[in-house]
Amino acid sequence: MPLWTCETCGAQFPDGENPPTSCQICEDERQYVGWKGQTFLTREALSERHRMVWRDDLGLTGIALEPSFAIGQRALLVPLADGCLMWDCVPLATPEAIAHVRSRGGLKAIAISHPHYYGALADWSEAFGEVPVYLHADDRQWVTRPYASIVHWTGESHRISDDVLLLRTGGHFAGATMLHHASGAEGRGALLTGDIAQVTMDRRFVSFMYSYPNYTPLNAAAVRRIAAAVEPLAFDRIYGAWWGRNIAAGAKAAFAASVARYLAAIAGAGSRPDLSCSSAINGL
Repeated sequence: MPLWTCETCGAQFPDGENPPTSCQICEDERQYVGWKGQTFLTREALSERHRMVWRDDLGLTGIALEPSFAIGQRALLVPLADGCLMWDCVPLATPEAIAHVRSRGGLKAIAISHPHYYGALADWSEAFGEVPVYLHADDRQWVTRPYASIVHWTGESHRISDDVLLLRTGGHFAGATMLHHASGAEGRGALLTGDIAQVTMDRRFVSFMYSYPNYTPLNAAAVRRIAAAVEPLAFDRIYGAWWGRNIAAGAKAAFAASVARYLAAIAGAGSRPDLSCSSAINGL
């Protein structure tokens, strides 16, 4: 029986003769049901309409579908000592993409920032010998295809290796997670944020939303919590959720300035805030 993938969010569902009647991720207020109603594709139909591509994205290998599908995020391969960790996931795993990842040392683990990017996590885990898939336990209810290799980690952080740390920041979802890559950015440190902190189009700032498609901002308390969680980390680069949506350098100062700018905006401040790093941190 076929596996089914939601056309709006890209989440994969268990096999069955007929598609699911609904997608709980799309019915949540942070997402939406497509204007033509809830629709699903079989895994085979998805692979016929889309192909997997991979290329460098500021020093990390990115993997995505072309043409863009559902939310359109790309996964990133973070190097580990004996292979790679896949950060965030995509809705499809093809033999060609799997072979490319294998040529890079294979997957040792998968970690995902939040439910909108769960995608075909089970297919990717299975392809590499049931590698663990790290999802925060606070988002357990959003898993659309339960799988034995899912590790529902708890608490505020989870260390994958000496070099890679998962950090629960909350915000967009209760278990929303960022990844700190200590040796990333040529040793200066990198923060992989998904869209928990969304890299803006000018690639100079990040911003925060509870719902992106429904234009619902995140509240001040949640943003302050994210800022406090990130502040102790050393990083000079931020990787966002889509091709090229990265802050290449000076990212820690940009993050602090972004928090100050966002808080001033939702408070209705009438003047432009001081966007220096020191004033942003001191103003939290």
